[in-house]
Amino acid sequence: MKRFQMLGAIVVTALCVTGNARAQISDNRVRIGVLNDMSGPYKDLAGPGSVLAAQMAAEDFGGKVRGAAIEIISADHQNKPDVGSGIVRKWFDEDKVDAVADVPTSSVAMTVQDLSREKQKIFLISGAASAALTGKACSPFSIQTADDTTALSAGTTKAVVKNGADTWFFLTADYVFGHTMQKESTKIIEANGGKVLGSVAHPQNASDFSSYLLTAQASGAKAIGLANAGNDTTTAIKQAVEFGLTDKGQRLVGLILFISEIHAMGLQNAHGLLLTEGFYWDMDEPAREWSKRFFARFGKMPTREHATTYATILHYLGAIDAAKTDEPKAVMAMMKATPMKFFGAQGHIREDGRFVHDLRLYEVKNPAESKYAWDYYKQVAVIPGDQAFGSLEESECPLVKKTK
Repeated sequence: MKRFQMLGAIVVTALCVTGNARAQISDNRVRIGVLNDMSGPYKDLAGPGSVLAAQMAAEDFGGKVRGAAIEIISADHQNKPDVGSGIVRKWFDEDKVDAVADVPTSSVAMTVQDLSREKQKIFLISGAASAALTGKACSPFSIQTADDTTALSAGTTKAVVKNGADTWFFLTADYVFGHTMQKESTKIIEANGGKVLGSVAHPQNASDFSSYLLTAQASGAKAIGLANAGNDTTTAIKQAVEFGLTDKGQRLVGLILFISEIHAMGLQNAHGLLLTEGFYWDMDEPAREWSKRFFARFGKMPTREHATTYATILHYLGAIDAAKTDEPKAVMAMMKATPMKFFGAQGHIREDGRFVHDLRLYEVKNPAESKYAWDYYKQVAVIPGDQAFGSLEESECPLVKKTK
């Protein structure tokens, strides 16, 4: 009954609006706030690049939707939940922001999701990777298009275990994302006959991994799983190479890696790493075309977070256009009902808000294999979306209708 009441309210709203179609858009504008790390460890994988990606989405849509101007604003959450929530509360209460996008750092995303639910405003999670955002913490006003901890750990971890590295030790970022990544990876390792020998937690944006790496080395594990991201991952890998861990037979496994990090490390340090990506700039012709336009303005190829922010905002704007309103419930329903284009592919958004699409397992090339600038990956396998992401049957999201 509630569902029919909601649909009825939407219909009545649409019928009551007459004249210029722009009147159906609140304040005659659609304002999107891009919130991320502009100055810390995730600056390169998100930061100003995500803001540019959002601006490109607005431009490619034509700068207006239903006659209303599209505006992009941005802010730095400094990887602090209290800072992030303060910014978003002001955006919603005073600045009339219609939707928040990006938001890497899952602890910040959790607070933004709570505010989004409270204020009934849309949250486009194109940055944060914690699977809990569409699990027990899911919201009727959020979609998660960022590849999550389940998907990112599944392909890489399973491939490494199957390749013989059946004992693991984790270096884990000491916040919700890192611990979730370790937990998801451990499930896959054990399900495939492997064993986790131990782990150490480290603070975010650490500069010295020597003690953690020595502990990992002493464990004798065949694989060292890096359940961290950004500068933490690149610093750990560089120092591991300096210590000669890989020369002694231990394999470094980046559970969440971005092309910005491979670029920063260089192929001489990163070659041989396995990683899972939902986007690679050279993966198909539409990705190459957009990435070259991005590069011309930014000087670097886009990360998957940049690309996902672009595609997600385009999908959001398309839903507003199709629904003929920016009313959040109507727009969310349209986003879930419409396949989401993702460069040369597409996927669908489930009732829990999870965007399901195919991922790819890549191996980082050695310097001799790279033929041109930013030619860093060779594809190992395609991971179908229904295998990469957790199933609805296993979901803890209260929005999911369980069948018996």
